[in-house]
This record gives sequence, C-alpha cells and structure tokens, in this order.
Amino acid sequence: MRGTLLNTGTVAVGATIGLVVGKAIPCSYQTVALHGLGLVTCGIGLKMFLQGKNPLITALAVAGGGVLGLALGIHHGIELIADWSKVQFGQSGENRFAEGVITSFVLFCIGPMTLLGCMQDALEKKIELLSIKSTLDGIASIFLAALYGAGILVTAVLVLIFQGTLTLFARHLHPIANNEQMLNETTAAGGSIMFATGLGLLDLASLRPANYLPAIVIAPVAVAVSQRFAKPKAAKP
Repeated sequence: MRGTLLNTGTVAVGATIGLVVGKAIPCSYQTVALHGLGLVTCGIGLKMFLQGKNPLITALAVAGGGVLGLALGIHHGIELIADWSKVQFGQSGENRFAEGVITSFVLFCIGPMTLLGCMQDALEKKIELLSIKSTLDGIASIFLAALYGAGILVTAVLVLIFQGTLTLFARHLHPIANNEQMLNETTAAGGSIMFATGLGLLDLASLRPANYLPAIVIAPVAVAVSQRFAKPKAAKP
C-alpha cells in the first residue's frame, strides 16, 4: 500500500497548493488552463484507445458499461458523495465541485499505470510505477484544484479507496496484467472514457464518463470469453 499512500498524499498536497494559488488566478486564465488540460486528456485517451486491437470488444465494453453504469447510478452516486462533501467543506452556491470530483477521479484512476502500479506494489513490493504516477497526479491536481476547488481533496480519498482495493485484490487481477490482449482492450476502453472526460473539459459535450467505468471490467471479461471459444489453429502438416 506504500505506492497508494504516496499517490494519495501527492494528490492532497497538490490540491491544497491549487486551492491557494487558484484564488489569485483570473477566470479567463483558468478557462485557458482548463481547455489545455482537456486537449491533453483527449490526446491521452486517443493514444490509449489505439492500443486496442479489437474494436468490437471495445465497442461492446463501452456501450455495455455505459448501460450498466447508468442502471447502477454510478455518476449519480459520485455526485451524492460530492454534494455531501461540499457541505462538509462549507461550500455554498453553484460551483463545479461535483464535476471536479468526477473529472479528477477518472483522470487519476483510469489507465494501465494504475492497474500495473498497484500490482507491482502488492506482488513485488516496488512502487516505481506509482511513484511516477504520483508525481504526474500531484502536478495535475494543482491545476484541477485551482479550477474546480476543494472537490479534488475528495478525490484524494477516492484514490486511496480505489487503488487500495486494486492492491488488496492484486493476485486476482494478475491474469489481466499478464494477458496482453486483455490489457490492451481494457486500456482501449479506458481510453474511450478518458476521451469523453477531455470533451467535458473542453465544454464540447457532457457525457457523464463515470457511468462508463464498468467498461474496464467488461473489456477483460469479453476478451476471456473470446479466447475461451476461439477456434484453435489447425496444425501445419
């Protein structure tokens, strides 16, 4: 859990710095920074999506994940947590508190580095990957907190819960990391969610990316099923 604790700490520290700095940044500059972050997020999402080799599995995972996420009310559930936290932080009026929680959670927790880093931490007792991720997340949290406010501190807790769970169940997730096709298609599904988040940062679309989170579970399951029923290649004479 050392890597996850480090990651949680860097997000919390970065968010605190962002809250202090954000008060001195004019809204016009905040908007420019937000759109810049959106462009980078779209680029990362596209790069992740292109790692997939089977568009059919990606489409099935993302579409099915969206339907399942809507039925489970994932986006609404995170909004409720954010609204409750907003009251605890003494926030009032209309702001982007909940949007900040959801956006930063997707940015910090969706991607192969999260899964591989948690597995490395649990199985090899190494935190190199999560150390790199912690640095990147800490820097991003400064900008996000300056733009969205105290909601990014809530995300630090969500990072602790999410990555802590992955670390605890690392042995059960080991087959995914060792199966290149599973990892690629899971990354592609995560890239689609990341791209949707980028569109939201650019104010081009509000797709509620949190509802699509089940896609990163459906993708490896779909790969496992396809591999199970794939016809074996005929042996050469």
